[in-house]
Amino acid sequence: MICETMYSLGSKRSCIRELFEYGLQQAAVVGKENVFDYSLGNPSIPSPPEVNEAFTSIIQNRDSLTVHGYTPAGGCGEARSAVAEDLNRRYNAAIRPENIFLTCGAAPALIAAIRALAVADAEIMAIAPYFAEYRPFVEANGPKFVPVSADTVSFQIRFDLLESLITPYTQAIIVNSPCNPSGVVYTRETLERLAALLTRKSRETGHPIYILADEPYRELAYDGAEVPFIPNIYPNTVVCYSYSKSLSLPGERIGYVCVPDRAEDSQRLYAAIAGAARVLGHVCAPSLQQLVVARCAAVRPDLAAYDRNRTALYDALTSYGYQCAKPTGAFYMFVKAPGGDALAFSNRAKEKNLLVVPGGDFGCPDFFRISTCVSFDMIQRSLPVFKTLIENP
Repeated sequence: MICETMYSLGSKRSCIRELFEYGLQQAAVVGKENVFDYSLGNPSIPSPPEVNEAFTSIIQNRDSLTVHGYTPAGGCGEARSAVAEDLNRRYNAAIRPENIFLTCGAAPALIAAIRALAVADAEIMAIAPYFAEYRPFVEANGPKFVPVSADTVSFQIRFDLLESLITPYTQAIIVNSPCNPSGVVYTRETLERLAALLTRKSRETGHPIYILADEPYRELAYDGAEVPFIPNIYPNTVVCYSYSKSLSLPGERIGYVCVPDRAEDSQRLYAAIAGAARVLGHVCAPSLQQLVVARCAAVRPDLAAYDRNRTALYDALTSYGYQCAKPTGAFYMFVKAPGGDALAFSNRAKEKNLLVVPGGDFGCPDFFRISTCVSFDMIQRSLPVFKTLIENP
């Protein structure tokens, strides 16, 4: 017999992947230049030169057995030290290498943290719009998934609704800032208000309610937007990070979990995360990538191309009449669908080979997501299609 839950997850591909694969098929029919694919958040700027130099130098100058051999389950010491040093230099965060557990990207980091908190009747919350995979990440690992409806104007947090949904079984809330899919960054004021609420609710429930800070886009911020280090605002925070976006390394699968000492039950929580990673088979992240992180943890991306794309799309689409909160982070825009049905709009756009992701799986069926990590030339060529679609609903 087959597990029906896993079968359902495996047989129903994500809408994002389906659109991306459709785009590849259409490119073979009508030509790549005639397909305007905004579906996949795949970094479109090259890795910083320091990254490729690190790969080359490590392979050429390090012992092959060290480069390709096992590391300790939580990662090699030099990589964990480099991560801790970078966080401390930037945020005065009091992080030790022993607080870091290296993972195969942010998704395994987040799943391990979820599984570590999966006590009986556990509930884990996420604020819409949320990354579509949060629901299966939570539900397939035991807890109940509790979505919080979106503030569809500023895409901050609807605190009245959030508070009403917290129960004695609430273990954690996933916070994704800068946000996929909205591109919005939670302000310091928002995070401080969230910290105050969770502190009060933790006292009322008699146990800590953690923030699981999913931060693959931390380094991607524009217009001077501040991306606060959440543990400095709310100590009961677990950080889940990936270098996929900051260093344009999505295929290399390297990231970490950080459990600061200030978090309640921090040592037990770290051990539970390590245990979850063990059960899931996600120990000893790729050794070569760990060594690259050891050299490049402090390297930052050049965001000029992403910023140009963001500005061009936002200015053009809002001038046509589309409604959108201006993104100040990540490389996405979340746009209100003309007529209010994002799936219907996506299907109409698909007929013109314009691929945008309907927001139902993100918890906002009236909106569609655009990935702005695309070529500027494609943006310019696609704008007439966007204009036609809103002028002829």
